[in-house]
Amino acid sequence: MSSNSIGKIFSFSTWGESHGKAIGCLIDGVPSNIELNEKDIQPYLDLRKPGQSKYTTQRKEDDKVEILSGVFEGKTTGHPISLIIYNNDQRSKDYSDIKDKFRPGHADFTYWKKYGIRDYRGGGRSSARETAMRVAAGAVARKVIWKKIDNKVKITGALIQIGKSKINYDNWNEGNIHKNDFFCPDEKIIPIWQDLITQARKDGSSLGAIIEVRASGIPAGLGEPIYDKLDSDIAKALMTINAVKGVEIGNGFGSVNENGKTNVDEMSIKDGKPAFLSNNNGGILGGISSGQDIICRFVVKPTSSISTERKTIDINLQETTISTKGRHDPCVGIRAVPVGEAMIATTIADHILRFL
Repeated sequence: MSSNSIGKIFSFSTWGESHGKAIGCLIDGVPSNIELNEKDIQPYLDLRKPGQSKYTTQRKEDDKVEILSGVFEGKTTGHPISLIIYNNDQRSKDYSDIKDKFRPGHADFTYWKKYGIRDYRGGGRSSARETAMRVAAGAVARKVIWKKIDNKVKITGALIQIGKSKINYDNWNEGNIHKNDFFCPDEKIIPIWQDLITQARKDGSSLGAIIEVRASGIPAGLGEPIYDKLDSDIAKALMTINAVKGVEIGNGFGSVNENGKTNVDEMSIKDGKPAFLSNNNGGILGGISSGQDIICRFVVKPTSSISTERKTIDINLQETTISTKGRHDPCVGIRAVPVGEAMIATTIADHILRFL
């Protein structure tokens, strides 16, 4: 199976399956003499790990990361960094009743057609369990960014919509993001989201979500036109996340509601330096960072594993029905927030190392 790696200079490869013994990643391209230990990585994994609230999967995993290589006496050596997390709460028996059936909306059928093997244990390699290692790589990427540019660089993700219910941007308070179960900056909408998730579960269904990620303190000049544009690499990185079906930068699809006068980012000189009067382009022009905040969003489809019976087929190409039991996120977009942050961090770190 190819395509398990992403990035050119700062690159990482992930390995492992949802119900395997462990998952891990190998990170290459990290400069030497950057202070790094497990305590730099663990807080980000704690944000993503399952079983933290009644609004996510109840699978219990500590997600304790261990550094196997690439660090000596608390500093990176410049050699590949190997990380591992052992799985502790696999319940493969939850899937035994559907081992010959394809779950609609999942990668079961397409993986089977491509590889001729049916790993029914939570989707195997296609499971969102793999994203834990992306978060770990993102933590290392942040250390690279802070070392090479400035430790004031911030990469912040937030959930801005669940189902049809969207936040009020006037209520955006970054301080609220880590004070609730939804990574939500608008505290007023949280009770509505709680009811939506609870009802979706009762209905044997699920909901989709939109996540916004902002990166501030990014210098102008990052990006490699024409085919390695910063925004195209961001789009690719975000689209590799499980269940993501759309990405936009800045105004994105909303740009169609504007015109040339309202959507253009006018420029001026402020304190002797170039300044922008708006940020409709999300901090990227011509594939190169402008020095403004990089703003992007991605949409995560409703979780495909639902208890309501749906039509499908089996490995014998016979029509049947399926009801997926077990522990599943009623809105997988919630735990996608730290994953989105991580993919932005790794992409920016890669372009910083190309630029500097």
